[in-house]
Amino acid sequence: MKRVTKKVGKYEIGRTIGEGTFAKVKFAKNTETDEAVAIKVLAKSTILKHKMVDQIKREISITKMMRHPNIVRLHEVLSSHTKIYIILEFINGGELFDRIVHKGKLSEKEAREYFQQLIDAVAYCHEKGVYHRDLKPENLLLDSEGKLKVSDFGLSALPQQGVELLYTTCGTPNYIAPEVLRNNGYDGGAADIWSCGVILYVILAGYLPFEESDLPSLYKKVNAAEFSYPFWFPDNAKSLINRILDPNPKTRIGIDGVKKHPWFQINYTSISHGEDSDVSLDDVHAVFNGIEDQYVTEKSEEKTGPLLMNAFEMITLAQGLNLSALFDRHQDRVKRQTRFVSRKPAKDIISTIEVVAELLGFKIQTHGYKTRLEGASVNRVGQFAVVLEVFEVAASLFMVDVRKAAGDTLEYHKFYKNFCNKLDHIIWKPKQGMENSSLLRTMTC
Repeated sequence: MKRVTKKVGKYEIGRTIGEGTFAKVKFAKNTETDEAVAIKVLAKSTILKHKMVDQIKREISITKMMRHPNIVRLHEVLSSHTKIYIILEFINGGELFDRIVHKGKLSEKEAREYFQQLIDAVAYCHEKGVYHRDLKPENLLLDSEGKLKVSDFGLSALPQQGVELLYTTCGTPNYIAPEVLRNNGYDGGAADIWSCGVILYVILAGYLPFEESDLPSLYKKVNAAEFSYPFWFPDNAKSLINRILDPNPKTRIGIDGVKKHPWFQINYTSISHGEDSDVSLDDVHAVFNGIEDQYVTEKSEEKTGPLLMNAFEMITLAQGLNLSALFDRHQDRVKRQTRFVSRKPAKDIISTIEVVAELLGFKIQTHGYKTRLEGASVNRVGQFAVVLEVFEVAASLFMVDVRKAAGDTLEYHKFYKNFCNKLDHIIWKPKQGMENSSLLRTMTC
């Protein structure tokens, strides 16, 4: 077996931390500054094949223009002969969705603080003429200090000059505004506000206001704004959500109205304006114009065995020197991307994963020490996929990184609990205190 270590320009690329249909996101380190970053990697052939050049260029340009403390920052864009590399701020606190699942629901105070940060970020986008169109808890990340960061502008839109309405139906069904479904054109700002209202409901209730097993029933409820509150829901928050989840976009409350609402105003300090400095898009234009001298040096080195995770990556992954996060597989703390540790040989780990996956009816694709499992979603609307990758963290000690590649996040939570139970015999459970002492000494020797 061979593993590949890669360096792109000044960035040393590590493990995959996320992947979708058209891109992978890699952890990386800036070798000049030692800063941790995330790199979204796209194959040029895929972009050309699917005629996505304009869409990808738009996403990159929009994200780079956004300079706000509650929006994930895009540092720069690079390209090789075959790939495009988008260098992003590395956010290591997980998704807001994970926090909701862990707690069941958030306190009113905590919910308000996150919602205020979300509205500040959305207001900033709208001031720039940008509409996100896929706002949901999975696209709201938290940094190490718990600050909210809006990510994933893949569905963002800048209206054409002289055109006020958008016409593309997009977004995630449970968070989508009713007017988006009608194909008559819609106001991107009003549609974003609707999604914010659904998010606020989810944060406070711990579940969705609109949820059905089939799309026609779901759309019927969304169109009628048919939902109810649990008995303990805060009254002032109800009055705000009622104004937001108005199926008529013309009478729906706007950003300014949300900010003036008494519930929102409690302990609110506005940070609606980001940096005023001009942002250069020269690197974006250079990449997509295919200028030869803009290509970055790309070096790969093959070695035998699973990818070795170095101390820098481990410490960044663990959010400091507390390595307990690497071993934390409590069932109430499952994330879209999580991990467990094993002392079994790497080949045995992969073969055990394949056996369990086959028993559960998954289609299996294994390349070296990475396995992708594919199956139909529970509701049969699309695909469910998970990627498991084995990393060597010390002699005879391996970490298995598990991440959702496609499908619903709640479905992934259920999968992970069930899958780990069946792998329990290969999972190593260190004695209390070991994760902060012996492993750290081993890593830094």
